[in-house]
Amino acid sequence: MLAIVLVVRWGRINSNQALSWLALAMLPNLASAMAAITWHIFDNTTDLQGLVVLQAALTTLGNTCLAIAAWNLVRVEGHRL
Repeated sequence: MLAIVLVVRWGRINSNQALSWLALAMLPNLASAMAAITWHIFDNTTDLQGLVVLQAALTTLGNTCLAIAAWNLVRVEGHRL
């Protein structure tokens, strides 16, 4: 969460909206981590097996969003040079 806040702040300081998109793209991976931690806290019980599927889906979504946001950041920074 701290990384997300810092990326947003840095984007505001530098007037770079692409960094805000990068921070937003980090949220699915944060939710994925919370799902994984929750599953482990409850001793990997099979009752929460759906949480594993959710975690995998959020990881896939998060990685895709981060790739798109990183591409956007490179595209925007390329125009600034």
